[in-house]
Amino acid sequence: MADKAAAQEVRKGTLIVTGMSCAACSARVERVLNGTDGVISAGVNLATNKATIEYDADHISLEKLAEKVTDIGYQAFKAEDDAVDREQKARSREIARLKGRFYVAAACSLPMLLAMILHLFGVKGFDWLMTGLVPFLLATPVQFYSGAQFYVGAYRSLKSGSANMDVLVAMGTSAAYFYSVVITFTTSGHVYFESSAIIITLVLLGKLLEAAARGRTSEAIKKLMGLVPKTAWVIRNGQELEIAVAEVVPGDVVIVRPGERIPVDGQVLEGHSAVDESMLTGESLPVEKEPGDAVTGATINKNGLLKFRAEKTGKDTVLARIIRLVEEAQGSKAPIQRLADVISGYFVPAVLGIAVLTFIIWYILTGEFATALINFTSVLVIACPCALGLATPTAIMVGTGKGAENGILFKGGEHLERAHSLTAIILDKTGTITKGEPQVTDVRVCGADAGAGAGAGAGAEGCAGTDADAEGRLLRLAAAVEKNSEHPLAQAIVIKARDNGITIPEATSFEALPGYGVAAVVEGQTLLIGNTRLMESKGIAAEAFQEQR
Repeated sequence: MADKAAAQEVRKGTLIVTGMSCAACSARVERVLNGTDGVISAGVNLATNKATIEYDADHISLEKLAEKVTDIGYQAFKAEDDAVDREQKARSREIARLKGRFYVAAACSLPMLLAMILHLFGVKGFDWLMTGLVPFLLATPVQFYSGAQFYVGAYRSLKSGSANMDVLVAMGTSAAYFYSVVITFTTSGHVYFESSAIIITLVLLGKLLEAAARGRTSEAIKKLMGLVPKTAWVIRNGQELEIAVAEVVPGDVVIVRPGERIPVDGQVLEGHSAVDESMLTGESLPVEKEPGDAVTGATINKNGLLKFRAEKTGKDTVLARIIRLVEEAQGSKAPIQRLADVISGYFVPAVLGIAVLTFIIWYILTGEFATALINFTSVLVIACPCALGLATPTAIMVGTGKGAENGILFKGGEHLERAHSLTAIILDKTGTITKGEPQVTDVRVCGADAGAGAGAGAGAEGCAGTDADAEGRLLRLAAAVEKNSEHPLAQAIVIKARDNGITIPEATSFEALPGYGVAAVVEGQTLLIGNTRLMESKGIAAEAFQEQR
């Protein structure tokens, strides 16, 4: 197999598959794909509605495979850039359709259910809802409008030589409904219209809740995709143009202003700034960027204008690879899920056999056709295999999604399943086991005038840490300047001053110096706050500062 695969043009692709209702459906799609010439391997995830396929592009295309899936009664399309939007629209249509059918079913079945409950408690006056043609008229739209999807699904399933949940529901409710029709129009006796109607109503409610839950499980992917800006500013033919991010190509010169997200990966050509890369690294402090440094898409440019050359766009960016990793993890199968898939393949036929056996035993023991029928129906509708096929993939989706939201990326369901047996975990510190929010712990006044608290332009003659008044004055002046900055360290200084009860004065002539620090005038004094490069550029000796680091 390895030699054969090496000689082929092996590709890996993903199809979005809608219309699957249970584990038997996903197993059928998987069986059809794996049985197609040119497919090396295929796996279908019911919770994500995705089929991951490894195939020989010389023999078959992803479009042809989508047609194969469509031919057996489902809808399938390639997972391209707009696939999430298409999937969202398809899910919205499915939920709207389910709501319409559920509302009709609930409106017709609840009166019968209410009448039955009141009858059990001896309340009179509502028996007319359970006799004559009334239950027939109420149950018929439920059976053939609200329950139509079960008949369609059962037909498609049986046509392809398998049985799924739709077969169970269609058989069970049809048995109760048509038995009641015969009783109503030929003789007298107890009818079970309310049973068939309520079963369909409850199954539809379950499907409605399931569809809504599936939508929520992909929140992590949507949040990651939402980090990418919709447009970017590029320089083409000497002009600045705003274009869609999808239109940016490698080699474009991209402009990013302060506060904007960087649209694609690239290398800085001009400008100095600090970039917030916390979404990528978890580090709380912005990283200084200058010409020659790499920048990553979806990170935030903090305080300077940057021009950079686009190097990786679209599916090649770091964020796109992270999204792809999360999608692959959510679509992967844990070992226990593979076992569940095997069981679900035999589950429906086994349930059908048990239901028939139940009918025979009850009929032999009681001699009552109605009692045997109702027990037959109960076995069919109670034993739906939905949970069997959905539990594990849903848990994997939620687990990997929550992990991605918190900066933990699982490569697959197998690794998530192994997590319970871990005895040691290695973590980085910042942003993982600490908050990632800097705090001021010490204030040191350095320079010849340390006792007076004026170290801004002083020579490096040591630092004092005992003069509380000098420290308070220094913190007050520093907070006045940093109040105008968005840097995390600036915010920490301001918070420290406020916590100490210091009244912060106003600063004027504030100037951000990307890659260096900030400058401003406070109470007639020009103040500089920044790194050693800033101090050295202004002729201020930095040895004392460095000794205290």
